[in-house]
Amino acid sequence: MNVLFIITDQQRADMLHCYGNDVIKTPNIDKLASESIRFSNAFCNSPMCMPNRATILTGYYPNVHGVRSNGINLPNEIPTITDTLVKRGYHTISIGKTHFNTWTARYNPKTKSAEDFHDWKEKNPKGDYLTHENFPIPYYGFEEVDLVVGHGNACLGHYFAWLEERAPDIAEKIREEYLTKVPALEIFYDTWVPLELYNTTYIQNKTTNFLERYANGKYGDKPFFLHVSFPDPHQPVSPPGEYGKMYKPEEMVLPENIHDIRNLYEHPYLKEHLEHPPVRDAMLREETEENIRRFIALSYGSVSLIDHAVGQILASLEKNGLAENTMIIFTSDHGDYLGDHGLILKGISPFNGTLQVPLIWKVPGVTKPAVSESLISSVDIPRTILELLSIKERFRPPKMQGFDMTPILKDPKLELRDSILIMEDEEVGPKGPLFTRILHIITKKYKLTKYAELPGYGDLFDRNNDKAEIHNLWDKEYDLRFELLDKLFHEYAITRSRFPKRDSGF
Repeated sequence: MNVLFIITDQQRADMLHCYGNDVIKTPNIDKLASESIRFSNAFCNSPMCMPNRATILTGYYPNVHGVRSNGINLPNEIPTITDTLVKRGYHTISIGKTHFNTWTARYNPKTKSAEDFHDWKEKNPKGDYLTHENFPIPYYGFEEVDLVVGHGNACLGHYFAWLEERAPDIAEKIREEYLTKVPALEIFYDTWVPLELYNTTYIQNKTTNFLERYANGKYGDKPFFLHVSFPDPHQPVSPPGEYGKMYKPEEMVLPENIHDIRNLYEHPYLKEHLEHPPVRDAMLREETEENIRRFIALSYGSVSLIDHAVGQILASLEKNGLAENTMIIFTSDHGDYLGDHGLILKGISPFNGTLQVPLIWKVPGVTKPAVSESLISSVDIPRTILELLSIKERFRPPKMQGFDMTPILKDPKLELRDSILIMEDEEVGPKGPLFTRILHIITKKYKLTKYAELPGYGDLFDRNNDKAEIHNLWDKEYDLRFELLDKLFHEYAITRSRFPKRDSGF
């Protein structure tokens, strides 16, 4: 069986019509969901790009694969499911964002990155770089890579080289952006890349081109693992063409807890980070209602463009006779506050918007259309993929974590997990300004958050009766608090690394 794995960036679960959003238009993903298992309780294991993407590639929690936060390269010695698939006869290809290496300047200049902003924007970078013609293939088990680095208008990677050939004036404007600022620190801006040259369209076309090559026999009888990764709707949001005007800011529905931001300044943990925003407002960002409305409208436009691209990819799958033998997965790496509590973006909080993600899963001959309320997380995805592909455990990355969710794909009413463990481990700056660790435990009914720097305090929310997350039960439900703390301890203890392996009995 082939695998088509589609992932977006910073898209919370309810940013799709099929997840109950009556404003956003996502007909193609909705159709896919109507033919698949749609998970209503899917969560990331870290609400940050690099850690969770590494988890999806390896089947390990961040404290095992080592990418605890953004800015840490995934170690080359960590086994990946793509390594496994290549050895079992698959062709592996990644189109779009990967973020397995860091993008920005490193504290140690001897550390190299194949996804470095600086090296990709240079026409002829000097030194021992890993970009352009020196890009390492295979790349974490991917035999073919078409890379997009960045977000919004200003994207680099192989996409940038393609753009230099077709629209050198636009490519030069992108280079100027990276010479004068870090574009990802913006939240939105007006589009200056036309729809036909925008990164989402590029990824769509590169993907359909691959499917055509595959159907024409270029890869022989090898099945494929196709990783399609859209950089949107991560900020800065700047959907091109009609998609930038598809939604009117004044018509966007603001969350009911938008004014809770006032109370957050009394929060024992969040107060400090709101008063001194980390990463120049790129995390835990307080915004005005006007900007939140525009941010939501443009984010919706970005997702609607992705929906169009997904529709084209799925049509190509059908047209090339591949749909009946291709597993399809659609998800995101993490969410966004999108106005919850007066915040946008992501990072270091107890709130659900960044933690819950969409997950739609279709397996020919296995799944029937349904909605599953079962708890599932990113770390479960790779193990389940290998199980569905009948790859024996001895060929997989050793001691993969997570659950095999195949039984739920066959019977959506089943429950395998009783909780989800999520970890945040943020290090910004070689000695600060941000060193923090947060753990979350999520059950069907409750979510508990504990802060490493704050003994004796936490957040405890009733997921069913307090969806706005404004009533902290920490000091009101003592028995429940200790029950969840006990569960948190055991889940974390079980997931701790067992690498490297011992060499002898004693």
